[in-house]
Amino acid sequence: MPPLLAEDEDLFPSTPGKFKTDRHHRHHLLLHRHLRRCFASAGATFLSALFLLALAASYLSFQGLVSSGDRLLAASWGGIQWEKQVRVSAQPRRPAGLSVLVTGAAGFVGAHASLALRKRGDGVVGLDNFNPYYDPSLKRSRASLLRVQKVFVVDGDVNDARLLAKLFDVVAFTHVMHLAAQAGVRYAIENPHSYVHSNVAGLVGLLEACKSANPQPAFVWASSSSVYGLNEKSPFSESDRTDRPASLYAATKKAGEEITHAYNHIYGLSVTGLRFFTVYGPWGRPDMAYFSFTRNILQGKPVTIYRGKNRVDLARDFTYIDDIVKGCLASLDTAGKSTGSGGKKRGPAQYRIFNLGNTSPVTVPEMVGMLERHLGVKARRREVEMPGNGDVPFTHANISSARLELGYKPTTDLRTGLKRFVKWYLSYYGYNHGKSVH
Repeated sequence: MPPLLAEDEDLFPSTPGKFKTDRHHRHHLLLHRHLRRCFASAGATFLSALFLLALAASYLSFQGLVSSGDRLLAASWGGIQWEKQVRVSAQPRRPAGLSVLVTGAAGFVGAHASLALRKRGDGVVGLDNFNPYYDPSLKRSRASLLRVQKVFVVDGDVNDARLLAKLFDVVAFTHVMHLAAQAGVRYAIENPHSYVHSNVAGLVGLLEACKSANPQPAFVWASSSSVYGLNEKSPFSESDRTDRPASLYAATKKAGEEITHAYNHIYGLSVTGLRFFTVYGPWGRPDMAYFSFTRNILQGKPVTIYRGKNRVDLARDFTYIDDIVKGCLASLDTAGKSTGSGGKKRGPAQYRIFNLGNTSPVTVPEMVGMLERHLGVKARRREVEMPGNGDVPFTHANISSARLELGYKPTTDLRTGLKRFVKWYLSYYGYNHGKSVH
């Protein structure tokens, strides 16, 4: 800032009421006058240098704040156009349609569920942070499919309380389908904090937004079959023990079930938890065995097949994505209303947990054999003993409760579902010119 000249003092008359300056401005003027007198003394040069240094420091500090603000604004959500996109996307296209916030909308289940909701005329707003746990370009491609169907996906995190508050301020969502999570059993050994951040802290943040909303939405969310942990009873029923998790991932999902129960009890949130059993299909997750096996078989790389104790084959209750989505939508349609408002409970609210599986476990070697037939390529199998990384030897869902209350009835067997997946995989990754599905 250039120094004030003598004639500039006329701009600030001493007569009260003619021109008011703030206290800080007057303070700087008085300081300047004092220093000007000092400059006439022998120490003028030294004091002048100090003064200029102080001004420079203040200027740089201010510039830093402005720069930080610019960066924040450039990366932020909000604004009139953004709010319009959210409102339009949330608007149902059918009478009595739902208005649903889908977290993890660019994920595997989230994208399919969002498309199914939009197809039947419901309003859908997606939320996803596009994290790099696996190739974000696949998530971007799923988001492109949603964009074509006029589903707006907000690029944001469920841990962002301000963003959640804004979304609920812009739209009175009737339902929330919470599918965002840090997935995968083995990755927890490498990055345990990401599971607590997403699956516990993120869940609590979203529940806080839901319980404070007026009206409160019904809350449907993805738990996991992993909560059954070391359970040896088969098939797994919702009433079975779930207090012996075999992985951190399972522990965070079990914690989620307890946390959602607390919010249901205290705040009157209607809650439905869905325990998914090994979901697979087109647009799936690259970290899943069927996906990575397909890639390795086509590339001529070994396929690692784990064996349990006494060389027992591992088995999974593989559930096709379309069947899972039917269960998700049925859960939304049958969810009771939340009984709270603005964080205050007015009565008991619905709390449910369902298994969503296929009820027909298939061993991993059998699954590899199906992929070999569909791809027309023999796999290079490498069998090893199952490491202690959180995996369990088998899963098997009892779906009697979901069948009774949701009308849930899976119709796709693994052979048929894998054929559809392989067809998508060959197309998406450009193998169609030399490959056909058998």
